[in-house]
Amino acid sequence: MKIRSLFIALSAFVCASVFAQSDNNVIDEVIWIVGDEAILKSDVENARMEALQQGQRWEGDPYCVIPEQLAIQKLFLHQAAIDSVEVSDAEVFQQVDRRINYYIQNIGSKEKMEEYFGKTMTQIRDQLYNLIRDDEMTNEVRRSLVKNVKVTPAQVRRYFKDMPEDSIPFVPTKVEVQIITRHPAIPQEEVDRIKDELRSYTERINNGSMKFSTLATMYSEDPGSKVKGGELGFMTRGELVPEFANIAFNLTDTKTVSKIVESEFGFHIIQLIEKKGDMVNVRHILRKPKVAVTAFQDCINMLDTVVMDIKDSKYTFDEAAAISTDKDTRSNYGIMVNPEDGGSKFEMKELAPEVAREVAGMKVGDISKPFIMTNNKGKEVVAIVKLRSRVNGHRATMADDYQALHDVVVGKLNEEKIESWIREKQKTTYVRINDEWRNCEFKYPGWIK
Repeated sequence: MKIRSLFIALSAFVCASVFAQSDNNVIDEVIWIVGDEAILKSDVENARMEALQQGQRWEGDPYCVIPEQLAIQKLFLHQAAIDSVEVSDAEVFQQVDRRINYYIQNIGSKEKMEEYFGKTMTQIRDQLYNLIRDDEMTNEVRRSLVKNVKVTPAQVRRYFKDMPEDSIPFVPTKVEVQIITRHPAIPQEEVDRIKDELRSYTERINNGSMKFSTLATMYSEDPGSKVKGGELGFMTRGELVPEFANIAFNLTDTKTVSKIVESEFGFHIIQLIEKKGDMVNVRHILRKPKVAVTAFQDCINMLDTVVMDIKDSKYTFDEAAAISTDKDTRSNYGIMVNPEDGGSKFEMKELAPEVAREVAGMKVGDISKPFIMTNNKGKEVVAIVKLRSRVNGHRATMADDYQALHDVVVGKLNEEKIESWIREKQKTTYVRINDEWRNCEFKYPGWIK
């Protein structure tokens, strides 16, 4: 919902010129007023065009649904002003940079993005700031409205007691997986080759023969940033790996190229773009050493032996996890952690594709053969996995899935709380709708008094 509302608002960038002039040569038209805020015809047209481009459809007439959605947001923003809701500028700026980086990555370049939106980077950044800030303020109000909603087990039981079976939530198959990975060895000659490359880039930047951004576009192996000349966007120290952050945050000169930095992703050189509070924006060039086929085979042979030793009861998978090169699971008996919720259970679609393929045909307790996979750092490693548990997809039950059912009831009560608040807010908010926009079956009929 958050991303969708951002896209709806962002569509004003793309389509404003298309709908700027109507048949009677009026530049635009105020179609709703909510409190002291106006909703323009172009706002609705832009939202509709953007939604169509995203393949979205509406339950009802979009010229009724979209203005109402925009009006509801006005109510939340008005409440945010009353409550003096504040959001962190640093967080908003961070989201602005992420969104701009996303667009640049998908459109191709900063220049193409400016052409696509018909605005300068400064204009795009300013409008994104306002949109994201409003979205965050709306979310803060929503959270404050439902923060005291509590649900007891008795309420959960009553809610599902007489519900038809086909209406009870379906819980997808979930698995727990243990993993042991090994990074193939990289010969010193390959490390030296990569460092020599990066030194040559630094020399070309320092002597003025090439720009850092040009070299990043040409040679960096970070696909997310290379299309932006190596630029990462504003990030906090905690969002960067420690080795990289230590260098990035100590840079003070925008013309200086850092020393070579080794991280779990590979080898980097870094250049400062700008510092802003506790955030830094840098560009970098990433180079990854190449791994010989024989090195992968060595890891496969080693993990083959580990599998045989576990099956021969020389040690357990839990104990063998100590040799894993995956620092995120090594000290946790190899148990994979789902980044979405911090738990150990995964839906199959949440697993890395290579792991999911192995687990799909395994029984609980089985250990896979060694296989090559790409880890979450973009590196190829050799791995073995053990299926620790599996709960097949099923209709939720109180005995096995209380939390899932609890969350459904909480969501329902939250929705009711929000809807009740909107209806009450309508009664005390001035609303005017142009005659040609009033003939609608609104979700909340109280707009028309």
